[in-house]
Amino acid sequence: MRALPALALGALLIGGAAMAAEDKPVREIDPVHVNAMRNPDVRKYKVILAGMDAFDRYHALAPAADRLRFRLTTRKKDESPEPLAARLVGDEGFKLPIAIDAGGRFEVPRSEAAADAKSELELNRKRRLYRTDPEVRTPGLPENQRRLGDLRLECKVTVAMAKEEIPTFWVMTINTFMLRTDWCGFFGDQEDFRWEGVSKQAHFPYRTDRPLAGAILAEGNRSARLEVKGESFQVPIGNTSWSDDAIVELTYGAPADAAEPPTGTAGETPRTAP
Repeated sequence: MRALPALALGALLIGGAAMAAEDKPVREIDPVHVNAMRNPDVRKYKVILAGMDAFDRYHALAPAADRLRFRLTTRKKDESPEPLAARLVGDEGFKLPIAIDAGGRFEVPRSEAAADAKSELELNRKRRLYRTDPEVRTPGLPENQRRLGDLRLECKVTVAMAKEEIPTFWVMTINTFMLRTDWCGFFGDQEDFRWEGVSKQAHFPYRTDRPLAGAILAEGNRSARLEVKGESFQVPIGNTSWSDDAIVELTYGAPADAAEPPTGTAGETPRTAP
């Protein structure tokens, strides 16, 4: 079971929710607050709330991160001349605008009225043009560094949202494949690592907003190179031999002389710094 390809798991975990919603009717946004468009990108408010609840429940993974934000990234080029906009809309005319910053990030408030109205988060773009990911960041870190505890908390939020969104059948199927209900714990389980403490069979993908040349997981005098592909990097978040304070350092672009890991190399015995 541990050898189940990470790609297949990702399709169930991340893609399954979108596919499950594909046949459901969606509202057309009226032109009063947001530009009207057929088949806008939508997400149910109860799904967002499930992610917010998970953020609160597992906040100890990233205690310095005081808020959960969501980040919009394009699946393909956005050619719309209209500014990107979002809002919660629900029954009986409920509407609540959501501010999006220049980096495509936004926060969703807790609202009893939005929940009672069975609201949905809508973008003024066609479905599947944008991807919405949770984002947890400890203040003070450079843009190219990600704290492992932050990434673990992002996984908890992603999984909570997926479990709320996908059919119960898929939840039970994934539980069976992983032999556990804690999906995040599967990725890089230390019972299945053979490569500098990093499982080659199970790792959780994270996306950036630009192409990557490399990614290194480092803690103390120990480090390991992580797999990168395009704008994503793979992390063994379930491997508890790495603490929440371990750092993933990202290298952007594709230089020919990408830096080697500072304290160890993949496939070799980790070495201590001089």
